[in-house]
Amino acid sequence: MKQYSDLEFLRLSKWQRFCYKFLAFFAAIPHAIANFFIKIGKGIKTAFVKVVDEFRDIGLTFAHGDWKTKVSYLVMGFGNMARGQVLRGILFLLFELVFIFYMVTTGGYWLSMLPSLGKQGPTKEYDPIYDTNVTTYHDNSFKILLYGVLTIFFIVAFIYTWRLNVKQNKIMEGILKKGGKLKRDKDDLRSMVDENFYKTLLALPLTGILVFTVMPIVFMILVAFTNYDGNHNGYSNALFSWVGLQNFNTLFSWQSAGGGQSYSATFGEILTWTLIWAFLATFTNYFLGMFVAMMINKKGIRLKKMWRTILVMTVAIPQFISLLYVSKMFARNGLINLTLGPQGLGWIKEPLPFWENATWARITVIIINIWIGIPYLMLITTGILMNIPADLYESARIDGANAWQQYRKITLPYMLFITGPYLLTSFTGNMNNFNVIYLLTGGGPTNSAASGAAGSVGYTDLLITWLFKITQGTEAQYYLASVVGIMVFVVVALISLVVYNVLPSIKNEEDYQ
Repeated sequence: MKQYSDLEFLRLSKWQRFCYKFLAFFAAIPHAIANFFIKIGKGIKTAFVKVVDEFRDIGLTFAHGDWKTKVSYLVMGFGNMARGQVLRGILFLLFELVFIFYMVTTGGYWLSMLPSLGKQGPTKEYDPIYDTNVTTYHDNSFKILLYGVLTIFFIVAFIYTWRLNVKQNKIMEGILKKGGKLKRDKDDLRSMVDENFYKTLLALPLTGILVFTVMPIVFMILVAFTNYDGNHNGYSNALFSWVGLQNFNTLFSWQSAGGGQSYSATFGEILTWTLIWAFLATFTNYFLGMFVAMMINKKGIRLKKMWRTILVMTVAIPQFISLLYVSKMFARNGLINLTLGPQGLGWIKEPLPFWENATWARITVIIINIWIGIPYLMLITTGILMNIPADLYESARIDGANAWQQYRKITLPYMLFITGPYLLTSFTGNMNNFNVIYLLTGGGPTNSAASGAAGSVGYTDLLITWLFKITQGTEAQYYLASVVGIMVFVVVALISLVVYNVLPSIKNEEDYQ
């Protein structure tokens, strides 16, 4: 693609400038993706170098450390207690004792069972007392996988704490050799509520993120490599086991699924509609919400507070109520068709297929989403519009600019610069917009060509609603839902990283400062 200098760019016509910017955006995407993978490679290299340095430092610390440091390699906290830091030493030692107790009592068992996910499933045995077969339950694959992951996290935490214990011994030796004084217990306690108070406050939230966010994500990823489903729930009917990449092969296979189209084609259709939906849902709300805010803010408009209040009221009503009600309104025998039909205004002879026809359903959900999203954008853009310097518009009017030129040259660039990150988060949020699709259409109308795929695929299904459907019913395919969840993450992450790196808000932060 030809690169223009600033002077050459100014000589281009408006249409040529637009085309140049449009092509430049898409031309930057491969470069951004390449930079992303280059950064990953550099990150892996840096991590490897740091690991090597850590092992070297551990060896040197042991070789040159005193006997207190050497004992701390086996008894965590010994060096701290021997040098007067009793509180730190007790905490280190207590953590080591808890770790050893856990690994000996239960952790070792969960870790040993993790490769097989259980050796014996439920069995039926004859009970002479009741004269019938009684089910006896043995291993639990779900608990083995869950507690196995927990054990691995605990081991990683122990290794990190042990390394911290070694580092502290090295630091204490260095301070004492220079004739300095070590911190006492009261100094540590004072530090926790003073200069290091932020660490004290963040300890609990970070633990919560690790336990309730990171661990479930790792668990979900591992489920994608098993055959965990309704027929193999891991305990009451049958154990599940590792299947490697078989589930990924199923999703990306072009072989027909149950007589219909392949899983790969189904996934491609749903992904395409998800991206189209996210784009339209984001930008229709954005520009129409901005337009409404500009109309309300316009000089001469009366009752501005009333108009804003009316729009905000739509936000106050829970979507669960409003969307289900709107869904019934657009049904075949709903209020809209009754009003327009022969018994009402007589404008139509047959009910409009809002939810029965794929095209009608997709257009309808986009329009209804506009009604939901405009109030949010109106509130966001109102504050930004009020902060655009009035002298910019005054100068533009003096230069003869009309309303459209003022919007295109002043309002829109300013809004896009400020709200660029919001547009990105809104786009990714719409890709996972479960409420609007599921409460309005339930993903329907049904896509008969994809009937062989799991989850009763519909024409308005997003990846997130399809994922939900896969997990429902007695034949729920949790392993496939996990694979879909991973692909949703990959798609959203790639789009977010690429677009984030080309946003003017990030590349040219100083322009509006």
